[in-house]
Amino acid sequence: MTSIISKPDTQRKLEILSADAQYDLACACGTREDGHRIRGAQDQWIYPITLPSGGTSVLFKTLISNVCSNDCKYCPLRADQDVRRCTLSEDETVRTFLDYFNRGEVFGLFLTSGVLGTPDATMEQLNRIARILRYKQGFKGYIHLKVIPGASANAIEEAVSLSSAVSLNIETPGANHLARLSTRKRFIEDIVNPIKLISRLTGRGNKYARVKQTTQFVVGAAEETDAEIVKYMWGLYDRLSLKRIYFSAYQKGLGDISIDEHKKQDPGEVFMREHRLYQVDFLMRKYGFTEADICFDKTGNLSLDIDPKEHWAKLHPECFPVDINKASKNQLLRVPGLGEITVGRILERRKSLKIKNVDDFEKLSSRLVKAGEYLRF
Repeated sequence: MTSIISKPDTQRKLEILSADAQYDLACACGTREDGHRIRGAQDQWIYPITLPSGGTSVLFKTLISNVCSNDCKYCPLRADQDVRRCTLSEDETVRTFLDYFNRGEVFGLFLTSGVLGTPDATMEQLNRIARILRYKQGFKGYIHLKVIPGASANAIEEAVSLSSAVSLNIETPGANHLARLSTRKRFIEDIVNPIKLISRLTGRGNKYARVKQTTQFVVGAAEETDAEIVKYMWGLYDRLSLKRIYFSAYQKGLGDISIDEHKKQDPGEVFMREHRLYQVDFLMRKYGFTEADICFDKTGNLSLDIDPKEHWAKLHPECFPVDINKASKNQLLRVPGLGEITVGRILERRKSLKIKNVDDFEKLSSRLVKAGEYLRF
């Protein structure tokens, strides 16, 4: 049985829908104090993001509705659950967002929703709000729209035309894993083909090339391995040119997943697994690593005890030590403990002086102690 809120006011709806938006768990394992989602003063969820130009800001993020016709087992808002259901009107959504934006509390808008009847009916509501903001209110800022699996090509293209960024969650690495979570979503037709369409629309030189596409995996809900996820990650980056991939660690109790007892993970291990996948994502996007460079244990998973960059280094002793005064940027980026900023300092420093030890380019830290094991001065 479903609980329907009888004529709730806007504030009450926002309390319910913004709270339910927390089930989009991307970045739940952030390590910086400002890297976690934070709750706004009036119960809205405010999400930190990295701006396209660098730096960070926050988005206003809410569901427009927590009514959903889907049956995703990991989701507590699926159709058969007894939860408080309500829907924001277009006017309520626009007014509330602009109020936050005009006070300077948010940088932009992230709109998502449960599936209201059909994917296209839901996309029409999301797109209509964006149209009002763009054409009636003259808002030229950041809008991120979630694309609903199964939406038509026309609905998707309109969403892309109205957005700064769009995302359609891939959820699992393959159809067999998705079938464990939902009987209503088709992996190729509803998810993969629309992601490919967005990639074509937003590809370099195309009409909507300014629009960024992202996606997200649910980690640990479908008994998938890290190796399977990484294979799909590499395809999404290498062939479809996605901007970012996110990961949500499935938390026991949020949905209704039946996993064999011997395959259950401790909650801390699930979040560390999510963290390791984010590290792999960074290696692929920033450090020149490919799918073939990522190392797994005999179960096909990333090590929880050692980060993937150091794991690769330990398995490739022939590549070290690296001569800090002669190595290329890419060689230095493969050194455990060296990040983009530190490598930049090394390259700048050695233009004028020979580097004789770590102290020549940066204050000693635990990361640089580790790096010293792989460097030759």
